[in-house]
Amino acid sequence: MITVGHLIRQLQAVDPDLPVYFAINPDWPNAHRIGRIVEITGSEGAVYLAENGQEGILPPVVRNQLDWTDV
Repeated sequence: MITVGHLIRQLQAVDPDLPVYFAINPDWPNAHRIGRIVEITGSEGAVYLAENGQEGILPPVVRNQLDWTDV
């Protein structure tokens, strides 16, 4: 599991002006836009990133970096 701290450290190494997408499902390799971010506190605490629409098929270079085969 990745934590908020891990995510922040990884994102500090990239250009802060780049758009961010989810890469979802190697069988249907699509990019999805990130929407709202919700933090739940208490014993069930977690942070959730909501999906905000589909951007399209992932480019081959992204699928290769993720070790997802071309569809």
